[in-house]
Amino acid sequence: MQFNKNTSSGRTNVIAIIIKSMIGLIVILGLVFFINKVDFPAPKKEIEKTIPNENFKIVK
Repeated sequence: MQFNKNTSSGRTNVIAIIIKSMIGLIVILGLVFFINKVDFPAPKKEIEKTIPNENFKIVK
């Protein structure tokens, strides 16, 4: 009795790679969408610091 090895064709491998990459892209876009919906805390007041002009040096 002889066993025949069934190998998959190249076309099915290409289709599998395309499907996996599409699923990965959908997952990444979904994560970006849901992270965008989260309301992260932001500073309430603006930080303002004045820098005196005498500290600047001109370099040529």
